This record gives sequence, structure tokens and C-alpha cells, in this order.
Amino acid sequence: MPRAVPVADRAAPSAPGSARTALRHPVATLRWLWPAYVTPGRPGRPTTQRELRWVYTAWLGAFLLKMLGSSWDVSWHFMWLRDDLAPPHLLNSAGTVVVVALVLFSSYTGYGVDRRALRLMQGGTAVFLVAVPVDIVNHRVNGLDITSWSPSHALLYLGTAIMLAGAIRGWWLYAAPGRVRDAIALGLWLFFVENAVFPNQHQEYGILSLRAYEAGRTTAEQQLLDFAAAQGQTPTMFMLPVPSWVHPAWLLCAGLLSLVVARRVAGLRWAATAVAAVYLAYRAAMWLGLVAIGFPPSVLPLALLAGAVAVDLAVSRRLPGWLAGPLVAAVTYLAGDLLAAVGALPPWNWEPEVVLLTGAGFTLLWAGLDVVARSRSLTAWRTPLEEHGETPGLLVTGGAPTR
Repeated sequence: MPRAVPVADRAAPSAPGSARTALRHPVATLRWLWPAYVTPGRPGRPTTQRELRWVYTAWLGAFLLKMLGSSWDVSWHFMWLRDDLAPPHLLNSAGTVVVVALVLFSSYTGYGVDRRALRLMQGGTAVFLVAVPVDIVNHRVNGLDITSWSPSHALLYLGTAIMLAGAIRGWWLYAAPGRVRDAIALGLWLFFVENAVFPNQHQEYGILSLRAYEAGRTTAEQQLLDFAAAQGQTPTMFMLPVPSWVHPAWLLCAGLLSLVVARRVAGLRWAATAVAAVYLAYRAAMWLGLVAIGFPPSVLPLALLAGAVAVDLAVSRRLPGWLAGPLVAAVTYLAGDLLAAVGALPPWNWEPEVVLLTGAGFTLLWAGLDVVARSRSLTAWRTPLEEHGETPGLLVTGGAPTR
């Protein structure tokens, strides 16, 4: 294995001196970047740390736009009828445009990705873009369909998860160890977890919307209620469209499982807690902003934070999944019980058999992660494909970049 040597930044005498300069002179910056960087290359192309930071900071910006748009979109749909060109959709679409541009950039230049990371980015983007017209057709055919749990929406979540997996892989393989690497990695994991738990927002908005409707002070516009009634849907049917076991099951088996993966891949103490805390802080800030401009409020999934703390403690103590799973599930349900006592929780099914089945499913998934972590295939997954000779590139060996 070649010795570790840092990759020197490319000489660019005409380059902007700082990000602030680049923002003040975007046209000049683009004229410099295009001939210097946008040249054909294969995945694994040598990439400097400065270039990596530019590329993956742009990924963070793109997903921030998407997250802001989708968060606003949920609240919007509990107030007004759907509109393809509604401001939340346009904000989300702006983020998608940036993602597509980044994927095209890496596909053409080969910067900042190995072949597997690039395929994940490309595949996820393709799934997402296919899901967009499918979702539009779904709304045209089925009319009012604001549920987060529709098949067309599931395709959107799946595509987002796949492209984020590619971004996480590319950054973690090639970024030099340090605070910047950890911060951007946790930012990408934040968006991954947000995407995983996003469907649960339907119940988190729906429970308060239904209470307001039953109290005679509905937050939904009359045209939305009239349209639902014309389709034979009661307010309960479109505000709480899934059984009460779905929210806790999804919180555990999608949200907390994503935090388990984030904690183990990042290897940072309290990574799961940090991601969950920042996510909840974001949700609280959005709550304040949306309510301030007249949109419906939601409850916050605070049980996620209790589960995240339990995840960090379990992983730090190297508990196996068959033992950690039941403990984390118990802590999460206990937190949910306390939240339910003060009414700050969507409907949860507390039947013993439902709690046991949900905990068992989560435990099996965590135990499955343990099996994967011990497999030889994971070792290959952690290695850039270019290390095997397909493409020359920047490699990460023993935490240091090498050529």
C-alpha cells in the first residue's frame, strides 16, 4: 500500500480568495471554475480537500432546500388543496435541481466519488425523478391524496434515501479525518434520518388538525373539507389515515434504525443524540415559523430523542442487537407513554401484543445489522472500488488520503 501523502490544492492564481468573494462575484467564480474543474474524468479522480468541501457543502445546501420545502409542504396540505406550483413544491424543486446538477457534475468529472457512490447518486436521482410524474398522475387520478403513506410518495422517499447514501459514502471515503469531515457527515446523516421519519409527520400534523376540527376551530380551509366530503372522506380519514401502531413502529424501525447506522458508521460518541437533537430543534423552529404565518401546527416526535440517547449508550457499550433492541424499544415506548400523558403525541397503540411485535421487529433489524457488520462484504463496501485497480484515484487508507 502506498504511503499516505496529502493531495496538494490545485494551483489557481485567478481563483476567488474566499467563499465570501465567490458569493460577491458569482459570474467571475463560475468562469474560473468551469475551465479549471469541469473536465471529463472517471470516478475516483484525484480531488483536493478544498474541492471536496465545495462539492459536499453544495449537497448540504441542496438538501436544506428540499427539507425546508417538504416540511412546509406537509403543513400546507393540512390547510389548502394541493397545487403543483405551490411555494413549498417550488422550494423543494429548487433543491432537486441542485442535486441533479451535482450528480451530473460528478458523473462528468469523476470528482469526489468512487464508482459505487456515483451509482447510488445516479440511481437515487433517477428513482426520485420518476416518482415526480407518478405522484402527479396519482393526484390526478385519486384526487385528494395528502397522505404521506401513498406508493408514489414512498418512491420519493426511496430515491432520496439512495442518493443520500451515495453522498454519505463519497464524503466519508475521501474526506480527510477531522472536525470538518465529522460535521458534514453528521449533516448528511441528519438529512437521511429526516427523510426516514418524514412520513410520520402526517400523524403529527393530523392529530392536532383533527382536534381543532372537532373543537369547531378547524385549521383546514373550507374548500379542502368540501373536496374531501365530495370524495366520501371524513376528516378522520385524511387527517389520520393509518392505524395507531404505524407511528411508533416507523419511529423505531425506520428512524431509530437509521440512527443506529449513523452512530456505527460515523463512529462518533453521541452521534445519534446529536442528529436527533438537531432534527427536533429544526422541527421546533419550523413549528414557530409556520404557526407565525398562519399554518397548522404539529406535535414533535420527542420520543425520538430518548431513543437516540439509548442508541448511543447501547452502541458505546457494544451491546449486541438482540439485547440493545428491546432496551431501546422499551425506553422509546416509556418516553411515548409520558408524552401521551400530556397529549403531546400522535395516537399510539398500547396493546401489549402491538408493543411486543414492534419491539421484536426493531430487535430483528438491529440484529441483522450486526450480521452485516461482521460480514466480508462490508469490508469491500468500505473500500473505494478504485483501490482494486479499476480507476486511479484518491484513496482513504488508515484515515489519511493517499494517491
